[in-house]
Amino acid sequence: MSTTAATPLGVLFRPQAIIATILVGEAFAVVLALSPAHSPDRLVHFGLASLAIQWVAMGTLAVLHVLRKHLARLPAARLAWVALGSFISISVLVAWGAVLLAELAVPLPEARTSFLLRWGCIALVVGLLALLTYRNYWNARQLAVRTKQLELESLRARIRPHFLFNTLNTSAALVHARPDEAERVLLDLADLFRAALRGPERVPLAKEVELTRRYLEIESFRFGPRLRVAWSLPDPLPDANVPALSLQPLAENAIRHGIEHMPGGGNIDIRLRHASGWITIEVENDMPADGNRATDGHRIGLNSARERVRALSAGRGDVETRLVNGRHLARLTIPEDVPAA
Repeated sequence: MSTTAATPLGVLFRPQAIIATILVGEAFAVVLALSPAHSPDRLVHFGLASLAIQWVAMGTLAVLHVLRKHLARLPAARLAWVALGSFISISVLVAWGAVLLAELAVPLPEARTSFLLRWGCIALVVGLLALLTYRNYWNARQLAVRTKQLELESLRARIRPHFLFNTLNTSAALVHARPDEAERVLLDLADLFRAALRGPERVPLAKEVELTRRYLEIESFRFGPRLRVAWSLPDPLPDANVPALSLQPLAENAIRHGIEHMPGGGNIDIRLRHASGWITIEVENDMPADGNRATDGHRIGLNSARERVRALSAGRGDVETRLVNGRHLARLTIPEDVPAA
């Protein structure tokens, strides 16, 4: 989602908002045409009302769009009054133009001032209702954003201790047998967590790849030749952002539910492709002979990574898993235009 679309004014210029404005205007024109005060020729009244309402609605949006850079600096309350004033002013201007055109053909049954005052009052009431509706919509939108942020914080609280405990287990396994390597693992772990715990929600792709490399290097101390990793990356890597801790859990899942349960070890293949504005990363690993280990366990890291990717890419990205020729495949797909945190 772009920054502009996330602002109060930016939301008004999205296609969905413009279409909704047109439809609401048409519904209001139908109400006016069905009013008992009108003559039997209601179709004509509907056409005239529809034309006037769309001129007012689109004119107000056009004025706000032209002035959006200046209006963006205003507090929300003042911005609302400016928008209401623009709506009323354009409504009166359209009504005044309609009066001038009508007087060329037939005299109006009421005075010009009275007609304009009546339309101004109608515009005030409709504008206040529109502001109230939009305020409720914006508050609900902000609440949804805050809820999503809390969900992400919850996911982060789950994935990071899970990552930490699994990596500490690797260090503990080396303390007595290979203390020098255990020390190196702990130093690498410290560097790893400085990058993982203090970083933003979104990181450059190169940083996430490096984080995953460091994790696999730590695991290689415990598994030795049992762990065989093959990387297939483009050179250079795409200059794009991805959710932090999105690739690393896929590699961790490949080890915990695949390689770890194979006495002879196995292979992990990590491939990255970049095409048509999308980044695809595949982590494919060997599985135990019974083929069931890959679906055992809580898989906290994998599930949390999936939710983080979906949330931080506005639902466009995803993490999918399946079995391919007896191997477990996890595919991370994300658009390259994910904004930086």
